[in-house]
Amino acid sequence: MDFAYMKNVLPLYEKAAVLTLRIGLEGIIFATFAGIVCAVILYEKVPVLRQLVMVYIEISRNTPLLVQLFFIYYGLPKAGIVLSAEICGAAGLAFLGGSYMAEAFRSGLENVAPLQRESAYSLGMGKLQTMRYVVGPQAVATSIPAFLANVIFLLKETSVFSAISLMDLMFTAKDLIGLYYKTTESLLLLVIFYLFILLPVSLTGAAVERRMKYAGSGS
Repeated sequence: MDFAYMKNVLPLYEKAAVLTLRIGLEGIIFATFAGIVCAVILYEKVPVLRQLVMVYIEISRNTPLLVQLFFIYYGLPKAGIVLSAEICGAAGLAFLGGSYMAEAFRSGLENVAPLQRESAYSLGMGKLQTMRYVVGPQAVATSIPAFLANVIFLLKETSVFSAISLMDLMFTAKDLIGLYYKTTESLLLLVIFYLFILLPVSLTGAAVERRMKYAGSGS
């Protein structure tokens, strides 16, 4: 194991990790917003929009992120839409993640007892007030474990960003292996940096899930 090599290339991995994490978080933020909007449309059974959301979810969940990235990065310029690699990465992750987030939040909404909604209406609340103050908070609390699981899944999916020439962790590892043939050292650093990114989220998700189970058994 060449530790001197690992020390020398460490700054390259740090820079790549920052880029990977930044694009990943941007994609997750937009995916969360898209997921909330789609979940509400499905929950409220909004005509036309509900069908469109269902088509989007089927397309998104049944095509690989790599294919989606290729379409955005290489296909859209043919239509005159040219985006930077970073924007394409975030957009692809948001497109994929939005469907998974939508299912997570929809499940949370449907787990709220109908009586809660009916009680809110009987108190004179409108649909928006009921969603904001009664249904929404309960749905979000229920959706947290699934949300965190999706965050982990999407952060793992950032490993395909190298396919569109983004200098992410995977691209950096493959580039260094090609230059110096230090396969074991390069891959070990890749694993370590992904653990640094993913482990805190995974531990948070496990802690939240345990806490919710404890709260549920205590009630």
